[in-house]
Amino acid sequence: MRDALLKPVRRFPWATNVTLYGCLFAGGDFVHQLFSRKEQVDWSHTRNVAVVAFSFHGNFNFFWMRFLERRFPGNSLRMVLRKLLLDQTLAAPLAISAFYTGVSFMEGRDEILQDWKEKFLNTYKTGLTYWPFMQFLNFILVPPLIRTAFTGCCGFIWATFLCFSHQSGDGTMTAALDWIRGIERKPEQQISGKKRVE
Repeated sequence: MRDALLKPVRRFPWATNVTLYGCLFAGGDFVHQLFSRKEQVDWSHTRNVAVVAFSFHGNFNFFWMRFLERRFPGNSLRMVLRKLLLDQTLAAPLAISAFYTGVSFMEGRDEILQDWKEKFLNTYKTGLTYWPFMQFLNFILVPPLIRTAFTGCCGFIWATFLCFSHQSGDGTMTAALDWIRGIERKPEQQISGKKRVE
C-alpha cells in the first residue's frame, strides 16, 4: 500500500509534491471560508491562494528542502538544528511575504504591500510557535522524498490561519483563537481584507 502511494512521488517528485502542496493550501482557504462566510464560497479567493501556492510556495519548498538535505545531509541532531535555523530565519519570512504580497497582487489591489506591512511581524511570530516543531518532525522522521508533501500537510493548517489573517485577522494567534471561539473583536482591533476598520 505504502509503495503504491509513493510510486507517483518517486516517478514525478516535483509535480506530485507541488500539486499536493498547492491543493492543500487551496483547501486551507476553503476551510477558512466555510467557517467564516455564511452564504457562499468566494472561489476567486481560493483560486488566488492556489495560484500563489502552486507558483511560489510549492516550488520554493520543493527546491528548498532539496537544498537543505544536500547541504546538511542526514537527521543527526546537529544537522537537523542547522536546517531548522535556516528554515526559520530565511525560508519562513520569504514564504509569509510571498503569501501576503502574492494574494494581494492576484486580487489587483493598488497597495500590494499593505497587508504585509500590517501583519508580517505578527504572522512571523505566530509561525515561530508552530513551524519549528513541525519542521523538526519533518527533518527527523520524514524521508526527503516526501518532505515537501509533509510541509504541505502542515501548511493546510497554516494556510487556514494565513487566509483568516489576510481577510480579517492581524496575524496574531489571539485573533485566530477569538475567531475559532466566535468572539467578536472590537472594531479598532479588526482589519478588513483591504483596509483597517476605523
